[in-house]
Formats: sequence, structure tokens, C-alpha cells
Amino acid sequence: MNRSATRLAATCVLALLALVTTGAAAAQSTDYLPPWNPPPAGGVHFSAPPVDAIADLHGDIADPQLTVFFAGNQFMVVHDLMDAFREAYPQYQRIYVETLPPGILARQIESGSLVMGNLRIALKPDIYTAGKAAIAERQKEHGWFAETVDYVRNPLAILVARGNPKHVEGLKDLGRPDVRVSMPNPAWEGIARQIQASYRKAGGEALVTAVMKTKVADGSTFLTHIHHRQSPLRVLQGESDAAPVWSTEAYFQQEILHRPVETIAIPADQNSIATYTAARMKDAPHAQAAKDFLHFMQTPAAQAIYRKYGFQTVGGGDHAAH
Repeated sequence: MNRSATRLAATCVLALLALVTTGAAAAQSTDYLPPWNPPPAGGVHFSAPPVDAIADLHGDIADPQLTVFFAGNQFMVVHDLMDAFREAYPQYQRIYVETLPPGILARQIESGSLVMGNLRIALKPDIYTAGKAAIAERQKEHGWFAETVDYVRNPLAILVARGNPKHVEGLKDLGRPDVRVSMPNPAWEGIARQIQASYRKAGGEALVTAVMKTKVADGSTFLTHIHHRQSPLRVLQGESDAAPVWSTEAYFQQEILHRPVETIAIPADQNSIATYTAARMKDAPHAQAAKDFLHFMQTPAAQAIYRKYGFQTVGGGDHAAH
């Protein structure tokens, strides 16, 4: 083989290696895309992330016997929880669940429907869950609920890529110009209020201004539409360096899915702990199912499932964030 042919062969090999490496990286990146729960059994399975995948609508949308609107950061619990509920109450098999931000779910209740892409959903919930303070506010404003139950608690944490390349040690570091932050949008994500309260504890109003105004303006803080999906994904794909999240979201990515991320703990004196409350709707379409599910949420079986995914059960001495 002459020198020219040798150079051509070497170039082809290098190009092929580059193509294989790029393809492997793309495949690895695609592996991070939601949905992160196992799909229901049966039927024709079809999705094409990211252009055609539904992560936060679960179960049977046709003639459900129970409809639950869950605050979205509990998405990882839903499948185990509903399987256990069906086992305890076998008369309820067709269950529909949404795990969207609670502000979006509240707007869905007010308007009467949700439009997602080309799909319109006009189901009314039997159960609505959100933070304790949000439930109290909506009850005062709308009088929606017949009964409420507190069931778990959750502190905040900071999610970073494995190895913590930006050396984030705490909340104050999120105000640094070089740290790209994925932050829930206060317009509809209740977690934003707790995070901003923690910013004030860690660095005063100056830290809140830096993260929520200065860095939003220059693009180094990204405001999410659905933080429990976008924030972990942005860290995994290298688009954000750090994301304040509920600790269970970091636990799920690191310990359940074994993704290349790390969790930075927030000290107790800077943290905010949310209490989650389940509410039975006064106009629940399936009144008995709603009562049974609210009772089930307080059982040892339900509490054990939540502990499996890192939640703190009520009665553990934690304080509620308001």
C-alpha cells in the first residue's frame, strides 16, 4: 500500500472511531430521557423520546375508577403505590394519575381540562396532593376539599454531576457567576418558595437576587416548567451545573437509577422541609374510592413505599415548611 493510500485508510479509521464515539455518547445521553418509571404491561408500546414521550400521565385514562393528581415530585413512587393500593382494594383496577407541578394541576382543576400537545384531558380528580401550605391556601380560596391528611415530608438538597466539577459546597455557591443553576419557576412550582427561603437563610436577600434576578437575566439560571424532570436531566446532560431539588429526587437519580450524579446536603439551619398533604375533593367523581385511597395513604404499606424512595414519614419529628 502506498503512502497516500495509507493516509487515506488511517483517516477513514479515525472518522469511523469518531462516529462510533459520537453515537455512543448520543445513546448514553438518550438513556437519561424520561419517562423513568417502568411502563404499564400489555398493549402496543410506542414512544420516541424526546419528540413523543409522555412521562407524567400514568395508568388508565378511559373510565378510571380513581383519579389522583399528585404533586409531580412523587412520580417515582406512583407505580409501586398504585400496585399496593390495587392489592389492598382489588375493586379498583383502572386508576389514572397525573404527576405534574401542583400549580399546573390546580389550574387544570379550575379550567376543567388539561391540554398536552394534541391531547385534551377533562377528568376531575378524586384526590389532589400538594404541600401543606398550598393545600391550605387553595382550601381558603376555593373550598375544594372535604378531608385532608399529611403523609410524608421532604427536605431540600443540591444535585450536581458526579465528581462535582464546579466544587459546589452549598447554597451560597449557586450565586457564583460560573455556576449554571436549574431553578424551579416560582410562577407554578411550589418548591421555588421553599428554595428561596433557604437562599435567604444561607445568604440573605443578596443571594436570592443573584440567583433569581441577575443570573436569570444573564441566562446562568434556567427557570424550569417541570423541575422534577428538567432539573435532573439538565444536570445529567451538562446543561446545568447544580439544581436545588427535593432530596428524594436526588436520591432517585443517584441510588435508584444509578445515574452519574451526586447529592450535596443542605445544613438543617438553611434547609426547608415540606409536608405533603393529600386532599379528598368535595366533588370527587368516585367518592368511595377517594375515601379508601386517603385511608390507604396512612397505612404502613404506603408509608413503607415512600421510605423506600427516601421520603420521611410523618411523625418523625420534622418540621413543616410554610
